[in-house]
Amino acid sequence: MQELSLSSKLKYIFSIPVIISALGYFVDIYDLLLFGIVRIPSLKALGLNPDADGTFILNCQMIGLLIGGVFWGIFGDKKGRLSVLFGSILVYSLANIACGFLPYFPKEHLLYQYAGLRFIAGIGLAGELGAGITLVSESLPKNLRAIGTSVVAGFGLMGAVVAQLTVELAGGWNISYIIGGIMGVMLLLLRISVSESGIYKNIEHKSVSKGNFLSFFTNKDRLIRYLKCIAVGLPTWYCIGILAVLANQFAPELGIKDINPGKAIMWAYVGISVGDLLSGFISHALKSRKMAIFYMLIFTLIGVAIMLFGNTNTESKYYMFCVWLGFGTGYWAMFVTLAAEQFGTNIRNTATTTVPNMVRGLVPVMILAFDSLKGHFSVIESAAVVGVVVFGLAFYSSFTISETHNKDLEFTE
Repeated sequence: MQELSLSSKLKYIFSIPVIISALGYFVDIYDLLLFGIVRIPSLKALGLNPDADGTFILNCQMIGLLIGGVFWGIFGDKKGRLSVLFGSILVYSLANIACGFLPYFPKEHLLYQYAGLRFIAGIGLAGELGAGITLVSESLPKNLRAIGTSVVAGFGLMGAVVAQLTVELAGGWNISYIIGGIMGVMLLLLRISVSESGIYKNIEHKSVSKGNFLSFFTNKDRLIRYLKCIAVGLPTWYCIGILAVLANQFAPELGIKDINPGKAIMWAYVGISVGDLLSGFISHALKSRKMAIFYMLIFTLIGVAIMLFGNTNTESKYYMFCVWLGFGTGYWAMFVTLAAEQFGTNIRNTATTTVPNMVRGLVPVMILAFDSLKGHFSVIESAAVVGVVVFGLAFYSSFTISETHNKDLEFTE
């Protein structure tokens, strides 16, 4: 294959599918992390418990992501990648706008109303990343896929930073929800200019089975590939879901007066954005997806160990380690790209959408294990035990999964 010129490479990397997917992921992350950022002020304002009720609502959102991941994954393989990009953003944008009006809802059953809206938002949010990464992976030359998807994730993840800044500047947590919903509706209009993936068009009218979620469980090799893809991503949401979102629980044992979970999330995503942008170039330089992820996992594990056991005794130090962990788990785009490249076109969107949402959906399991262990160990020891399991699975899977660098994606299962 002839080497592309620099201008041709830039044309692909900053093409319409990449730009629209990046903007979509920006709004997706803004809305996805917003509850974690406004959890304490919103629940206090509504007369609810920030810890017990907050965990329940977060779990509802994550379960929504799990269910939505399966729905949008199948839908994208049966009806096309663009159908997901339109449908998912409409669902989560309307749900977030509704969250902005929670202070005006009847006070009775307010917890379940809040949880229900976050569940619906979770269903909508589940489709954005998988469909965007699938579309970009199928639209770019194979030697530029890693860089293109890194641009999508690197820019998109800045949505978490903007979410925190919006909460601080908007003058009210509910206004932040409304702003997120409006951004989504505006982006929906921009997506009219996006074209469907050429690779998907080639099988659109063929008789091959499309979007068969059960097919991941009917073939041993396919199931192992699928489970390894999920395991590779677990440390990303361990760091966010426990060490950032629940950051305030670590403050007493670390001798810190207070840690703001919103700021912990924001600083983690500053690191993730940089890590995601660089991970594509690291993979490109190493000519390996799996080794790029493996090295970033080592870097993250060192950060977790020092954060929990290395005298992190000030709020500023904690936020500094959030940046460190964010940078290390900035292989998120690479992990989703790896999932896209593992499977054929007829189930690729199903894989790429369900895999990251299986990871997100396992956050309640991690939190449940964390909370259960706190009855026998300290908060720090409990987090460490969960971390050992999560990182152990990720290291094994990243080392043994098949390499997909420069793999041709025009194949079916």
